[in-house]
Amino acid sequence: MANRPSTRFPPPTYFAVTPPPMPRSTRSHPGFLMAEEDDGDDDTTFSPVVAGLATPTSPTATRRLHSARTSDLDLRSRLPSRLPSRLHLDEHSNLLAFSDGMRNYTSAPNTAGHRRSSRASSIIVPKHHNRSGSLGVRLATALGFDTGRGEAGLAESKVSLFTDERVWYDQFTSTDWVHDSIADAFRLRDLRSRKDFRGRLYAWFDGAQGWVLVAIIGIITASLAYFVTVTETSIFELKEGLCAGQWTLDRRTCCSGKEECSAWRSWGQRLGAVGPGEVWVDFTIYVAFVVFFAIASCLLTLLTRTEIPSNYSLTTLDENLAADPKPMSNSEDKPAIDDHVVQAPSVPATVYYPAAGSGVAEVKVILSGFVVHGYLGVKTLVVKTLAVILSLASGMSLGKEGPYVHIATCVGNIACRLFSKYHHNDGKRREVLSAAAASGVGVAFGAPIGGVLFSLEEVSYYFPPKTLFRTFFCCIVASLSLKFLNPYGTGKIVIFEVRYATDWKFFEIFVFILLGVLSGALGALFIKACAIWARTFRKIPAIKQWPVLEVALVALVTGLVSFWNRYTKLAVTELLFDLASPCKVDTSSGLCPTDGNEILDIIRYLGAAFVIKSLLTTITFGIKVPAGIYVPSMVVGGLLGRIVGHAVQYLVYAYPNVSIWSQCAAEEGLESCVTPGVYALVAAGATMCGVTRLSVTLAVILFELTGSLDHVLPFSLAVLVAKWTADAVEPFSIYDLLTEMNSYPLLDNKLRPVFTTDLGDITPAVRSHRVIDISSSPLVPAPVLRRKLVHLHSVGELDGGLPVVRNNILVGLIPAPDLEFALDKLDDEESSLCLMAQTATWHDTEENDDHDQDPTDFTPFIDPAPVSLDIHSPMDLVFQCFVKLGLRYICVLRDGQYAGLVHKKTFVKYIKELEHTGET
Repeated sequence: MANRPSTRFPPPTYFAVTPPPMPRSTRSHPGFLMAEEDDGDDDTTFSPVVAGLATPTSPTATRRLHSARTSDLDLRSRLPSRLPSRLHLDEHSNLLAFSDGMRNYTSAPNTAGHRRSSRASSIIVPKHHNRSGSLGVRLATALGFDTGRGEAGLAESKVSLFTDERVWYDQFTSTDWVHDSIADAFRLRDLRSRKDFRGRLYAWFDGAQGWVLVAIIGIITASLAYFVTVTETSIFELKEGLCAGQWTLDRRTCCSGKEECSAWRSWGQRLGAVGPGEVWVDFTIYVAFVVFFAIASCLLTLLTRTEIPSNYSLTTLDENLAADPKPMSNSEDKPAIDDHVVQAPSVPATVYYPAAGSGVAEVKVILSGFVVHGYLGVKTLVVKTLAVILSLASGMSLGKEGPYVHIATCVGNIACRLFSKYHHNDGKRREVLSAAAASGVGVAFGAPIGGVLFSLEEVSYYFPPKTLFRTFFCCIVASLSLKFLNPYGTGKIVIFEVRYATDWKFFEIFVFILLGVLSGALGALFIKACAIWARTFRKIPAIKQWPVLEVALVALVTGLVSFWNRYTKLAVTELLFDLASPCKVDTSSGLCPTDGNEILDIIRYLGAAFVIKSLLTTITFGIKVPAGIYVPSMVVGGLLGRIVGHAVQYLVYAYPNVSIWSQCAAEEGLESCVTPGVYALVAAGATMCGVTRLSVTLAVILFELTGSLDHVLPFSLAVLVAKWTADAVEPFSIYDLLTEMNSYPLLDNKLRPVFTTDLGDITPAVRSHRVIDISSSPLVPAPVLRRKLVHLHSVGELDGGLPVVRNNILVGLIPAPDLEFALDKLDDEESSLCLMAQTATWHDTEENDDHDQDPTDFTPFIDPAPVSLDIHSPMDLVFQCFVKLGLRYICVLRDGQYAGLVHKKTFVKYIKELEHTGET
């Protein structure tokens, strides 16, 4: 994901059980006692003295601390001098590293290492930190806000909290939904506070930005879909021959819709081969092109190689079911970080390829608030667009629908840079990404309503009503743009369009239910087969080390096997169209028997194609090329459905006097009772449901493909039965399994666990290196804070936080990214003192008047009212807080005193353990 600046912390939220908020003013003396000279043994349990909060005896007993804080931080101007003066970041830039001793994004070292040697090495920098000319500052100026004013009271300080910029999200952390939402509310309040014409004009423009943005996304997504479709169609049939005079034309265009013509010549004919030699020349060149296109696609995909440190507790970020799940790091299981020891990583860095696979599972995790820099960037967009063309042209058993979702989401992420309210707010950005993902499905199937439902049912985590309407608008714009571009040359936007002249008969409803059972079981078994294949074949060292070797082998097998069967040789969308189409007089698909005796031969031929396609789809899923699973799974199901349809057709032909179909059997034509194409499309949708567990979305997509209201009931019934069957055989969908295997920190909002514990059962013990104690003094040495921060990084909690306690009372919390940013700004970290509280008493300062250095004010980065729950809170409440509020962590209190902190990753680990033990 592209980086983003966030805002500073809001006023206290009153739904949390927290101590009273601290006063906004900062009062102290320039010289304080050092709060923590040394942590000593960091593993010792933290047990401060419980005492009442000290209060000043008179107004004259306190003095204001001199602070350099301004109401509008210009973060770029305040960066450490060691940063490169010509620093440039883009969507691929890692916030963990740069040159000049900084952490490398593509090969980041273990974060457990000692980092004090270069404070600038961990700076978290947005691309456009200087807001002097940004739209937000111009609007604030136009609305009458003085961005340079100082602290003038509680009301003004609240405004400054949200006009200031805080720190961008770091790699592999979670979005702070609560603060993003509150920050946007403050932005809207400021924007709408002016009622004159100019203010109304700004407010209107602000409201129109979302509509303009999704319209742009829809148009660009449709344009990319047009480019992919036209280019892939032009080169797909190069494997079989060339059109005389214009090699870019495919067979049907060259022959004006016919299957064969004199203008189209195979490679054997062009090379002058005759007899059996012509077939073997065609076969050799066909296999060579399949392998060439597949390897070229793989090499493009490998250009997006990215390495991440082991401490992030991830396994991989592409569709690799062979990944070894890493146990989520438990902060209490690791030793304390010694201040002079650099720890080497315990396991190698994880490697992933953003352009590989479909990307749907990763998009789903990103939309849930997981930050992955570069996964939706320009490089990924360009590489995946080009690589998916080559992978489709290879003829392997894969589709473009899943990659379209990823490509459209990349477009949405990049387009968000046009407007600062989306570029600088991760919560708002994800609303746009939900609409973008929907447009990807809309242009893939030519089903705008199905795209909206896909975003709602599958990928979106947060989907407010206004996002639903904008998503619908985005899909409509994308579909209209695609119709104008006309990539298929038919004036239609669907990948294929079928129309059934006859309605289904009542006796067929039992066959549709049977198809639902068979297709659901087939989808679930396909998931298990993919996992077994990945855990066996992909465990071979050579395959793990050389992904291109696996792609070459799969492509070779595909070419060798597919050439001899007409249906396995076709493109997946063309094959699905032939399977679902009703028989016509001029059809040449080979699926329309003219006599009942030909039906059994067709069934045998389709049976061979079914076995081949099932095996090829199983071994193809997860290879390092852009590959979708939607249409390939539909093709496998369509083959099964067509076989069943012809079997029922044969029964009607062989036994025409059976009472349940005797009336229609007396009519002329084999399709008078049974249309096998209907069975194929019903089973195709049901199989895709078994693989992905989409339900309503599939029923609507099938309706949009056929345009037939008469067949909505069979589609829906088969999808329902397939989902029930698949859930019974395999609880996880293919994308749920990927999320589970790759250890993504995703809390499924559709999940409803059954808990028998309370919050205290997962609350870790309070450790001194896990808190900032200001009982002695609100001033804390910067080296102490750095050691605590290093410990958080060493256990993978880049998005963790350090509670600030005074006399065992929680008075605030500073997030780890904010603390790192603040520490990196210090000119002299070794001797700096950092103010960690907004109030100080005379008693704290009277013994240390000899200190003449001015402390650094860290209070702007401290959340004065972190969300807190009592230690006896039921786990259901904790689950709802994490899922619906999108929290990163929850502070735990016992009798009003601080008792620990539960991180989101800790809670996810707890949920996964419950799932594995079967207690959910």
